[in-house]
Amino acid sequence: MHFISPELEDYIEQHSENEPALLAALNKETYQKILLPRMLSGHFQGRVLSMLSKLIRPINILEIGTYTGYSALCLCEGMQDNGQLHTIDIKEELVDFQRKHFDKSPWGAQIVQHLGEAIDIIPSLDLKFDLVFIDADKENYGNYFELILPKMNKGGIILSDNVLWSGKVLEPLQPNDLSTKVLLEYNRLLKNDPRVETVLLPIRDGLTVSRVL
Repeated sequence: MHFISPELEDYIEQHSENEPALLAALNKETYQKILLPRMLSGHFQGRVLSMLSKLIRPINILEIGTYTGYSALCLCEGMQDNGQLHTIDIKEELVDFQRKHFDKSPWGAQIVQHLGEAIDIIPSLDLKFDLVFIDADKENYGNYFELILPKMNKGGIILSDNVLWSGKVLEPLQPNDLSTKVLLEYNRLLKNDPRVETVLLPIRDGLTVSRVL
């Protein structure tokens, strides 16, 4: 489902900050070499992630779902000089691709890659986070939220991607559609959980901003 027309999307991109050259090159190489390139955050959402990070000025950032590293680099743009970004993914074949682009950036030494299941890795991280970006398997969004919350600093921000799920959240739920079922439950959780305050933004496929109270 397209929430806005391609023409309006183009207008929005043209009147937002330009895509940095490093990210434009990563974008292009992802489309040339990697399966499912639409998973990439892309120019507009990337600039949104960058702006939010610059407003938050995080020290420690956690990303669940690295893909080719585009969103990680956007989030790093607002990270403090003494900060780190920890990013988790299960795809071993993407690790070297990610690292190549990370090391071309000013933040290569501050980006820590974790390979494996986020459910197992998150409890092992002995850190407090100011900013978290969830963009991985939808079936575990609720589990990730519960694991992350005790590791958040007060006032920290949790960003959750794909929460509109191509508009399926408005359609009759199919019995075998676990992802949509979980996202419906997750969206209700974020709306009603007294530990966070939440706003759902209709950016790309839906981006929720939740502030830890």
